[in-house]
Amino acid sequence: MKIGIIGSGNMGSAIIKGIVNNKLTDSTNIYVYDKDNSKTTKLKEELGINVSPEPKDLISNIDTLILAVKPNVSMDVFKEIKDYLTNEVIISIMAGITINTIEKSLGSDKKIVRVMPNTPALVNEAMSGFSINKNITDKDLEEVQSILNSFGKAELIDEDLMDVVTGISGSSPAYVFIMIEAMADAAVKEGLPRDKAYKFISQAILGSAKMVRDLHIHPGELKDMVTSPAGTTIEGVKALEENNFRYALMEAVKKATKRSRELGKK
Repeated sequence: MKIGIIGSGNMGSAIIKGIVNNKLTDSTNIYVYDKDNSKTTKLKEELGINVSPEPKDLISNIDTLILAVKPNVSMDVFKEIKDYLTNEVIISIMAGITINTIEKSLGSDKKIVRVMPNTPALVNEAMSGFSINKNITDKDLEEVQSILNSFGKAELIDEDLMDVVTGISGSSPAYVFIMIEAMADAAVKEGLPRDKAYKFISQAILGSAKMVRDLHIHPGELKDMVTSPAGTTIEGVKALEENNFRYALMEAVKKATKRSRELGKK
């Protein structure tokens, strides 16, 4: 595969590193463009990839194009690349930008994949939901999945569900980070050094997530396994319920999903 990436921010860089580190293709087959030359220069020095001076130069060398720019500049990028596209697979990670919007901007004959990854891509643990248009072939799909799996895991979904995936996966790392910070603050108040608090909390969350993913046991049942009668955990659970912990999380997902839908209508 010859892969081009427009945008080398946190997510774009994470994708590039995942592709290179997992040897999906040789680094000499990867081309990147970003208006910020300092970012691309650093990636070139670190990974040995190619830096293109303009988007059109990048497109002439590739068969797969990843658009890793902010949604607010999407239309500008579309204008820059439209006249140079041929039969490339176009992978968009721009939040809220629908396949229909991309087709209207670049052409209904183009091969389009819409992806919602998340920031754990930085440690090769992303969870990406992705949708495809009718022009994607089985071979294209296989290659797309190999790219997405190089920096985490991926699941093909109907595009109608993409906004919900944004709410529970794309945005949820922020919810978890807030929870970790709050728990660490409480631990510090109780006398535990902050660095040790972060280690205990992050490992507990990592292990708990793996139990849900790998054991295929309902989260409620897993919770019951921890909550002994009249024990410490049930006291903590009671405090969470008294402070509307579940409701707060449900509202966070609801609001993030709503905002994703709003972005898609712009």
